[in-house]
Amino acid sequence: MQTSEIVQSPDTSPGAFAGEVDRIRSAYARRASSSLYSLWEPAYLLAVQERERKLLELLSMFGFATFVQTARILEIGCGSGFWLREFVRWGAQPENIFGIDLLPERVATAKRLCPAGVTIKCQSASNLQGLPAPFDLILQSTVFTSILSREMKMQVASEMLSALDNKGAILWYDFHMNNPTNADVRGIKRNEIEELFRGCSVHLQKITLAPPIGRSLARVSPKLYGLASAIKPLCSHYLAIIRKP
Repeated sequence: MQTSEIVQSPDTSPGAFAGEVDRIRSAYARRASSSLYSLWEPAYLLAVQERERKLLELLSMFGFATFVQTARILEIGCGSGFWLREFVRWGAQPENIFGIDLLPERVATAKRLCPAGVTIKCQSASNLQGLPAPFDLILQSTVFTSILSREMKMQVASEMLSALDNKGAILWYDFHMNNPTNADVRGIKRNEIEELFRGCSVHLQKITLAPPIGRSLARVSPKLYGLASAIKPLCSHYLAIIRKP
């Protein structure tokens, strides 16, 4: 039987950042049925493949390639567990993998899809109490751009650093451009990342062709999509590895 469980953290009930937590939940609920983030969508599939390739290269560059097999890994905002399953595919042990998310329905889906041994909790990243820190790798993927409260972003970053082993790394994948059609998110540029993780080393690169461009090109030709994604000013996301001094 899978050891995953659904629990409520102090921050997912009325209390610290409760208003911002409720806003984030509502925003994600509104786009829950979107087909844009399906692997059957050509542009999204190409973006996922590029992201995987670049992340594995980054992990290898910083000496984490074989280390992943024994690493203790946490993902904040794990959603339905896509990244958690990717880490298993890359060799991580399920019992060393932990994920948290704000939405109970996503936690339930992740529990159903992830291998036995993976621990998944319904919990806010602004309070990582109860998780077995320290972790060797902590991942956030499009979490920070969904948080509009500066204070909550600072708190989440602080919690991540506190839960990170001194020799570990934070993996960051998020967009740096604002989306004019989506008021629920806000792009985060390099200087803000460096402020959130002050004193840390931040190695980042631009990846992922801006979705409106990518969707048009992917329907024409995957090769054309690939050529355009190599033009960094057209890329909307940062992939980064963040390490303590």
